Amino acid sequence: MPFVKVIKTAAYHKRFQVKFRRRREGKTDYYARQRLVLQDKNKYNSPKYRLVVRFSNTEVTCQVAFATINHDEILAAAYSHELERYGAPIYTGGRRGGLKNYPAAYATGLLVARRLLSLKKIGLDKQYVGVVKADGAYFRVKKPEGNVRRPFRVLLDVGLTRTTTGSRVFGALKGAVDGGLDIPHKPKRFPSDKAAKGKFSAKQLRRYIYGGHIADYMTLLQDKNPDKYKRMFANYIKAGKGPKDLEKMWTDVHANIRKNPEHVKVVRKTEPKKVRKHALKKNNKQRKNRIAQKLASLSA
Repeated sequence: MPFVKVIKTAAYHKRFQVKFRRRREGKTDYYARQRLVLQDKNKYNSPKYRLVVRFSNTEVTCQVAFATINHDEILAAAYSHELERYGAPIYTGGRRGGLKNYPAAYATGLLVARRLLSLKKIGLDKQYVGVVKADGAYFRVKKPEGNVRRPFRVLLDVGLTRTTTGSRVFGALKGAVDGGLDIPHKPKRFPSDKAAKGKFSAKQLRRYIYGGHIADYMTLLQDKNPDKYKRMFANYIKAGKGPKDLEKMWTDVHANIRKNPEHVKVVRKTEPKKVRKHALKKNNKQRKNRIAQKLASLSA
């Protein structure tokens, strides 16, 4: 019988430590999170704020959060389905569309920035306006001279998203920066111009912010495949928006966000239907009655 070397002994299994649940589920990169959360002890318990950007199958979520010993707390949050209230035709005829593209990510980042700065306990919305009309140029908020408050600094939290050039995560980042937040970043991950050999192009970034690439695709489908165009852009057609209307539409959305970025609580029009998935527990009298019925049916 050949000798088999035991690699994992009992001592190994005794000392094996199971990874955190969210690491096992592939939801949290704790190596990155530790560096986003840990703060120097001489900062007098002032937290590190994070701009958390996440993309689901249907929409964009942007949150400004900070960590405590027990959990994360959310200062402000914005969701791309709110953009309908500001003039984006994303929900018509029972179908949602255009909730997670680059212009929607930018607008959601802008919304969370303006919403955060307009909070009473922050109160920096008038001091730090950002870029009123998006032009795609590289911009960082600077502290004005004099004895004034510093800009609100947050760090970008991308989670497990691949930080590739042109990623929509950086569209949300650009929206938040243009909204007045101070986020350390470089322009190398914004959409690059092929003609400029991958270098940053403000013109190309502006085109993405206002949906120029989507307008080009709409025009292509109108000529090549009208049926697919009607199916994919049904919401835009119903709202009377064509390829030439996208830039004005997103310009109006940005302006409306700046006018009133406050959160509006959704009030249910109808009460939710309560569904019980298990039978109610019977009391003693009901159990005895049930037994009596069974005995009566057997004797009959």
